[in-house]
Amino acid sequence: MTPDRGGSTGGQASRLSGPTGVPPVVSSADRRDALSPLTGGTPVFLSGSSYFLPALVVLLLLLVSMDCAFGIQRFPPPDFSDHALPETVVAAPQARGGGWLDVAVLALGLGVASWLSLKRRSRNGIVVLSLMALAYFGFWRRGCVCAIGSIQNVALGIADPGYAVPIAVIALFTLPLAVALIWGRSFCAGVCPHGALQDLVLVKAHKVPGWLDEILRVLPWIYLALAVLLAATGSLFIICKFDPFVGIFRMAGPRSMLITGAVLLGISMGVGRPYCRYLCPYGVLLGVAARFARWRPTVTPDTCTQCRLCENSCPFGALNPPMPAKQGRERIASGRQRIVLLALMVPLAALLFGWLGGKVGIASLALHPDGNLATLVLMQERGQLTAPPPDELTAYLQHGADRHAVVTKAVALEARFVTLGRWIGVAFGLVLALKLARIFFPASSNDYETDSGRCVSCARCFSTCPYELVRRGLPVPAPAKGESNG
Repeated sequence: MTPDRGGSTGGQASRLSGPTGVPPVVSSADRRDALSPLTGGTPVFLSGSSYFLPALVVLLLLLVSMDCAFGIQRFPPPDFSDHALPETVVAAPQARGGGWLDVAVLALGLGVASWLSLKRRSRNGIVVLSLMALAYFGFWRRGCVCAIGSIQNVALGIADPGYAVPIAVIALFTLPLAVALIWGRSFCAGVCPHGALQDLVLVKAHKVPGWLDEILRVLPWIYLALAVLLAATGSLFIICKFDPFVGIFRMAGPRSMLITGAVLLGISMGVGRPYCRYLCPYGVLLGVAARFARWRPTVTPDTCTQCRLCENSCPFGALNPPMPAKQGRERIASGRQRIVLLALMVPLAALLFGWLGGKVGIASLALHPDGNLATLVLMQERGQLTAPPPDELTAYLQHGADRHAVVTKAVALEARFVTLGRWIGVAFGLVLALKLARIFFPASSNDYETDSGRCVSCARCFSTCPYELVRRGLPVPAPAKGESNG
């Protein structure tokens, strides 16, 4: 019987298990070939019935060639040997039509990634898409403006009515989140250049201890909170300023940026996507959206037999083992404990981190140009500055030295920092409380399931499932000695 290569797997259970439920035995060589995620069997995207990805390559090349007709800067800027150009706070303008081209390519990539991970279930296709996204969004567009950095543009646009966020940037921010609400983290699968770069250099993944993994996963929320605070106050775009991979994409940058990127890439060879899991502020937003996804990647295309072959297949800690549901009185007691824990933690966490957020806001005031100038003026009055004075203070003294205006503006700015800091702190406290409740009271499941919020749809685990091998028409490997058959 010829296996069905579509999404349906009807009739495969009997072929796989037979009356005894034991998969057919094949040689160890067949086992290695079948379990290889990159070489096992003919890749579906190269089969004779599909010309989608070759056509996609041609389309992207045409789009890129069209974009070359546009230019941002027709003439070089004047050269002033004694003047240093100030560092810009927001991203530089793009070429005419360049932003919408990025949106079009992003939308196409999200659609292809969702199709490859959910319908085709092809790791090979994800790899090819990752290479294309890395080439376009990474090295061609030089990593800017990206969905990750667009968080700051949106935050500033909401907080400052005078700042107009380009519609293309809003689309870059919302499209991956909208797709995550329906199909999971397709953006992370093979569209994000940061994730693609780390994924492609992964050699052998080492498991991060569970307790350490949970602690490190709090860092992206802290990073997101700081990025929103500083962007909303017009102080600094820290996601762009400290992006570890932009220097690699541009083949230039500060030494610290290049070193950080190289270190993260080195870690990525042994730890799956460290930036995505433990630093990326956009990843946590995608994770929240993906938990509501209607469709999401599953290890098996059929029924899970708990054969445990997929148990160690995910290098990103996104595969949950079976967790039997509690029954009877134990279930009632667990529910009451959860309610009590949330009732205690949520208000305490909101109050504590709201207070801390206000303190962080005050400490961050000096990162704003007006706050920095007020700090320098007060330090000069107290005799705490060493010669020569900074350029900001020199310009202030040469243009009238209106102390009242500087201090008044700084006081109003401080109130804004404190207010935003408190609200962001409250939000962070709520997230942390819910995260702790999830750790203490994990959701029940009967099978090995992907964690919808953490799964990046990389399709690595698919080829470990015997039912997936049946769907592809590949031989099912014999269990190794000591392995369970379920």
